[in-house]
Amino acid sequence: MAFSGWPHEALTFYEGLEADNSKPYWTAHKAVYDAAVHAPMAELVEELAAELGGEAKIFRPYRDIRFSSDKTPLKTHIGATVGQNAYVQFSADGLGSGAGMWHFDAERLPAYRSAVAAASSGERLEEIVAAIEKAGYEVNGHDSLKSAPRGYPSDHPRIALLRHKGLTSWRHWPPGPWLATAEPKDLVLQFQRASAPLVGWLREHVG
Repeated sequence: MAFSGWPHEALTFYEGLEADNSKPYWTAHKAVYDAAVHAPMAELVEELAAELGGEAKIFRPYRDIRFSSDKTPLKTHIGATVGQNAYVQFSADGLGSGAGMWHFDAERLPAYRSAVAAASSGERLEEIVAAIEKAGYEVNGHDSLKSAPRGYPSDHPRIALLRHKGLTSWRHWPPGPWLATAEPKDLVLQFQRASAPLVGWLREHVG
């Protein structure tokens, strides 16, 4: 079936889960999750994968609580990836989509900083970030240092970018009747296409 949005039951499911994050609630409402939450997400990411390329993957609804003080068992959102760099999320708070790399590992972080520091590639990244923000989307650094990374001067013209250990674009849309239409797909595609230069830069310079 073609993606046609999330019904209102999907929002009420997550509103209820936020109020009662328990296995009994999950068991009693799993049929709603399957039909109203998971099925539309599966349809959406399948269509996005056909447009954007890459494999679609929907994350499990269970939280990993082994190393967390929060022992609530279930995620209060459904998230999925398309390819290696696109992300989609639905919850009672609405729709979200991200692109980029959340975390640079030990091999990729030096490559990122070197490309940011270099004049041509670094200036190009600044242009990309400015264009994405002009289009109305966010660009966020993650796990950022409070000071300059070792080997780089604190007055480097791109010191803010150099501090990041991850770099993504993001857009959030609050809930409304439009979620029960095909519009979410169009909004996510617009966002992902606007973010494509950032993804391309990261793939070229970071890997």
